[in-house]
Amino acid sequence: MTPVGTEPELADRVLGGWLGRIAGNMLGKPVEQGDLWTRDRIDRYLRRAAALPLTDYLPAPADGDGDELRPEWRECVRGRIHGSCRDDDVDYAILGLDLLERHGFAFSTEQVGELWLLRLPYRQTFTAERAAYRNLANGLRPPLTATYDNPYQEWIGALIRADIYGWTCPGAPRRAASLARRDAVLSHTGNGVYGAMWAAALVAAAFTAPTVRHAVDQALAVVPASCRLARTVRRVVSLHDARLAWEDTLTTAAEETSGLGWIHTVPNAAVLTAGLLYGDGDFTRTITLTVRGGLDTDSNGATAGSVAGVLTGARAIPGQWKDPLEDTVRSAVFGFDGARISELAERTVRLAVAEATPAQSGSRSV
Repeated sequence: MTPVGTEPELADRVLGGWLGRIAGNMLGKPVEQGDLWTRDRIDRYLRRAAALPLTDYLPAPADGDGDELRPEWRECVRGRIHGSCRDDDVDYAILGLDLLERHGFAFSTEQVGELWLLRLPYRQTFTAERAAYRNLANGLRPPLTATYDNPYQEWIGALIRADIYGWTCPGAPRRAASLARRDAVLSHTGNGVYGAMWAAALVAAAFTAPTVRHAVDQALAVVPASCRLARTVRRVVSLHDARLAWEDTLTTAAEETSGLGWIHTVPNAAVLTAGLLYGDGDFTRTITLTVRGGLDTDSNGATAGSVAGVLTGARAIPGQWKDPLEDTVRSAVFGFDGARISELAERTVRLAVAEATPAQSGSRSV
């Protein structure tokens, strides 16, 4: 028996996490520019296309309306999807899987950096990850890789790397957060690290929590209560508990986090928390509300999809989200382009089962 129950149940939940991450990422990718694609603008786009309520991938733009979408929209809108688009939000989940297979759960931050240099092209890194990569290439070591010439230390990059630690520590949010922290400090500090810990714990808690609200509460317990990320998440929870409308909750959160920028971890955690709470365990509602919330839409959609996919399991994810993925992932991680999503999930399950069986959880290589 696994911490979740039977191994087939665990396998379905892990596959749900992978499918949810990829589907949520692709849903948000065409409008991933939070200073341009605001919440109001996203909804105006959807209204023009008669696509509200949103229950599928974004509709293709009308003639002349696609100029301000991300150029990848042609591979990410409904009716045009054949396998996943390449994106760093998925690359880092794959890279984390490779890390755990190579070095086991006792990996070091230095080994995370070594694997980046080995497997990840420099030009497919962004913001804090690019700064850390450059620092690694110039011979710096952690934690200096996170702090030298890096103005992005509290941005969302470490959070998007965290899911693999939740998937491999089902029902063990503190363990997942500890692993995510070891990864995150390569490139981030402060709320950037806390965001990664919170996200990993959220995914891990989703395996055993009776509701998404319980998972949110468990995830809050792994980060300092006084940090801004925790205070912002608690604020969104309180507004939800007060039965404010989803739109009003996001308006309040945006006012209270104004000035941090659309890629900063804290305002994105607010959007993500709102999507999860108001989605209330429904896969479609969770990822569509999260993406409609704006800011870093593909990253937030990916994490929301991962949590919702773990909660529901792969079998319960509606076909319009998973069928167009054709069990295929595109990736910039060397050796993984064209991998089967189902195979990545199977490898993740093997790690989770081994971690739950200490005698078998030694370091492995591929």
